[in-house]
Amino acid sequence: MKKLLYVCLLIVIGCADENTLEKEIVAIPMDVNIARFDQVFLNATPADLPKLKKAYPMFFPSSVPDSTWVYTMNDPLQKELKTEIDAVFANFAPVQRDIKSVFQHIEFYFPEYDLPEIITVTTEDYRKKVILHQNMCLIALNTYLGSDHKYYEGIQKYISQNFEKEMIPVDIANEFAFTQVKTPRARTFLSKMIYYGKVQYIKSLLVPKASVAMQFEYTDRQANWAAANEAQIWTYFIEKELLYSTDNKLDTRFLNLAPFSKFYLELDNESPGGIGRYIGYQIVHAYMKNNDVSLRQMLGKPAEEIFNNSKYKPKK
Repeated sequence: MKKLLYVCLLIVIGCADENTLEKEIVAIPMDVNIARFDQVFLNATPADLPKLKKAYPMFFPSSVPDSTWVYTMNDPLQKELKTEIDAVFANFAPVQRDIKSVFQHIEFYFPEYDLPEIITVTTEDYRKKVILHQNMCLIALNTYLGSDHKYYEGIQKYISQNFEKEMIPVDIANEFAFTQVKTPRARTFLSKMIYYGKVQYIKSLLVPKASVAMQFEYTDRQANWAAANEAQIWTYFIEKELLYSTDNKLDTRFLNLAPFSKFYLELDNESPGGIGRYIGYQIVHAYMKNNDVSLRQMLGKPAEEIFNNSKYKPKK
């Protein structure tokens, strides 16, 4: 009974600490202005082109003739696109609050990072939902119209399932996290898992309210499967002696985002893709839990040191 009370007390204290931290982060003063270039362009006429080019020169390269932009503005599909975006983002205030929250968390954990210019756009490349480049953050709103939207027909479900507007802060956090984690020199499977584990750990800090499923770009079912089978996955990696393997095929099997991971077993179709990222995060999380190190210190640690000192042992 005493042990149960002690565990409950630790949970209460942990939650209280998290709530205090979140209150501190939310209180960080920050003016987040979002330029709605998508609206400006989709509402524009050819007569507006000179003004647009002057206001947003980065979107109008000199190599593209004005006739191309005029054609695009007159394309009926552009009017349809505007209608679809307006329907999903009729109330942009909640989205703006979520975006602000991500950058408040970035300011807290990475105070040296300057708030970029945030601009909403449209894109023809669904793989580029969010782009962080120098002092700009571009968000393609036409990639967040809902996973079942007609525009996404033909796109594999494991990709389009994340085309929800709630994923915008997660995708911003993801792009930022990759800028903070150095590509490992070692080419072992373990090094790559820890690399992605560091990325996922940063994401967990920047969007703490996002579900585990959202943070890993999984469905709820896939996230539950990963949690329920963590010990078996780890056992498979150990028994097959994969940790120190430099076989690049392991990237495709366990690290790249895909419909499922490839154990070459009957359970493959049940598993989510990139399961090695999930395990990498669990190792990094265990390391941070069991060692008195800062986030910056952890990011500079080599994979083998993190693994050896993590005391990682998934529950069976």
